[in-house]
Amino acid sequence: LGQTFKVTSQEATKLSLAFSRSPLTSVEDCRKLSEDVQNAILAVATVYHWLPKSQGTTLRKMVRDATTEVVEGMIQLTETILSAPLESLSREQLISTGGVWEACEQVTDLPRDNQAAVVSAVAACLGVVKDALEEMEHALVEGQDPYSDIMEDEDLGFRGNRDTYWSEADRKLLNSCMGLMKASKACLKKVLGVVKAYGKADFPEQIAQLDDLADIANEISPSVDELALSMYPPVNQLAVRLNAAKLASVLKKVLEITKTSHVCPPSEEGWVQFLTDAVDHNMNKIKTFTQGQI
Repeated sequence: LGQTFKVTSQEATKLSLAFSRSPLTSVEDCRKLSEDVQNAILAVATVYHWLPKSQGTTLRKMVRDATTEVVEGMIQLTETILSAPLESLSREQLISTGGVWEACEQVTDLPRDNQAAVVSAVAACLGVVKDALEEMEHALVEGQDPYSDIMEDEDLGFRGNRDTYWSEADRKLLNSCMGLMKASKACLKKVLGVVKAYGKADFPEQIAQLDDLADIANEISPSVDELALSMYPPVNQLAVRLNAAKLASVLKKVLEITKTSHVCPPSEEGWVQFLTDAVDHNMNKIKTFTQGQI
């Protein structure tokens, strides 16, 4: 794959240089350039299709995404050349050529097996959840008005709408929701740690277990985002409860899959139980605070 990406990068350079100045490239040279570009792209696609699904769907998806970027980059470069005047190398052509180079260079960062791919996937999820948690923590610390950083409307003047504030009851509920969000961060951090330490991609069962972990971990960040969005005023407590329940369900599934997989030896089972209890504790408090909404 690295070799085919390298050849594609070189063909992009040749193509761009050939159409960066007058006189026009001959018909024969155009044909040769086109064939070389086509062959390079076909080689990239062929090598991707050689990667067996049995090596892991997480790994295969990352290789597919990298391959797609290379193909789309070459399409964009070709379209830019076709639409640009020939007097000089246009800015758009330079950017498109650089885009192909950048896409081709990604091959050096691609994971070499499914364990590395799942580490990368879980780390990405953890980054998104950290950002969502920090944003919500910041909003809660800001005071009663989470929209205080939004400028006032000149015509309407100062906002006196109570829908932009959290009540005391809201804040009690949100504290437990924050507990769930913190459990999400802790869960992903711990899963990342055990996949790094114990994850293997030597046998089909290990590869499949890693894919299951990556798939369910991918559900955490959108569930955290949905809960966070429902926490902004005006708070619909029933919506918050439903989103919290969805997140709690995803977290418990992550913990269950982790516990039954090869990445969780007996020495790691303690934190799995601790986080399971933390999820239940916060969810029970949320249910108590929203009992009147049912």
